[in-house]
Amino acid sequence: MSSAVTRFAPSPTGYLHVGNLRTALFNWLIARQSGGIFVLRLDDTDPERSKPEFADAIKGDMEWLGLTWDRLETQSSRLDRYAAAADQLRAADRFYEAFETPVELDLKRKKQLNMGKPPVYDRAALNLTDAEKDTLRAERGGHWRFLLNHARIGWADGILGDLSIDAASVSDPVLIRGDGQVLYTLASVVDDTEMGITHVVRGSDHVTNTATQVQIIEALGGTLPAFAHHSLLTGPQGEALSKRLGTLALRDLRAAGIEPLALLSHMARLGSSDPFELRATHQELIDGFDLSRFGAAPTKFDVADLGPLTARHLATLPLEAVTSDIAALGIPADQAAAFWNVVKENIETRADMAAWWTLFTEGATPMVADEDRDFVAQAFALLPDQPWDTTTWSTWTTAVKGATGRKGKGLFMPLRLAMTGRQRGPEMAEVLPLLQKRPTL
Repeated sequence: MSSAVTRFAPSPTGYLHVGNLRTALFNWLIARQSGGIFVLRLDDTDPERSKPEFADAIKGDMEWLGLTWDRLETQSSRLDRYAAAADQLRAADRFYEAFETPVELDLKRKKQLNMGKPPVYDRAALNLTDAEKDTLRAERGGHWRFLLNHARIGWADGILGDLSIDAASVSDPVLIRGDGQVLYTLASVVDDTEMGITHVVRGSDHVTNTATQVQIIEALGGTLPAFAHHSLLTGPQGEALSKRLGTLALRDLRAAGIEPLALLSHMARLGSSDPFELRATHQELIDGFDLSRFGAAPTKFDVADLGPLTARHLATLPLEAVTSDIAALGIPADQAAAFWNVVKENIETRADMAAWWTLFTEGATPMVADEDRDFVAQAFALLPDQPWDTTTWSTWTTAVKGATGRKGKGLFMPLRLAMTGRQRGPEMAEVLPLLQKRPTL
């Protein structure tokens, strides 16, 4: 692949969610795989809904994930370019002013549907005289539509294969609203053309958009990028994923302790024919990505999958990857390696380390069944004096077995519960050297 130029163009009108992430990741991977350029472009042409705090949050989420960008662009700083493109389309007789209100358009659609016709704009505005336009302009703002050529629009889609759409089945798209706001379709085309975007990967809900954009790009004399439309995510039961499901916002996943590489590994294979592989680095993600392996069917996403993946990822991390987390708990540097080796396979998130350190330094509240109380008291009396090492557990339990006759689970489980207050966890031989207090009933 020659060097690709891709873009991710979120609107700073809310927080990023997992659906956005899929688009961002695919475009980032394509750019990185080819040694190309990845553009983060903020679609902030809506002055009412675009907020600086959302723009900052988008950048923060991208940085957390390690999806670094080569260029940052804002559409609000390019309004002059969109105005020039609009003038070019007017000069080419491909742009016309229409004046219907939303209510009037809705009535037209309902009438067409009742007659069994597709709800496509009837181009009534093309028949207005200059005098009629002046009268309408005096009472309402006119919006501007792109005049489609009624022909089939086709392209080779990088995921969906050969696609074509009959332009006569699509309404002439509104590119500039009555209040003068430039809409996504025009801004996106102008930016993609002028920024030299070579690949556009986005959700399959944009297929019709793409058809109209192909004609707009051609009308402006631009070069068509390679288009690919990935499937949309659904919930585990196939239900639609709403942007409003806060649990799927990246900032919430981050707050819940989900690891970036666990999330990215999952998203880089979800919906593809390749088996899932947990990746240890971003480079492994890049090397293993193949857009052609993804299918068109809706893709089920279950947020519950991310917890176990995070735990699996953490278990593979070397000490260097968690040094700062360990230091933040006040764990002495000379105990860090032993601590991490003991807990790394027994945590679901980094935050879980704190509870283990508390257990090691302050001891646990013993869990002792009534029928085990005398046994545990006898065992504690046989526990050697500190310091303990990795052989202490074996030596101690052998002595307890000899004194009480208990063995197997009846011997080991009550001692684990009494020492740690937990039914499961690391090998007790590894735990004992880290315990700083002698346990008591």
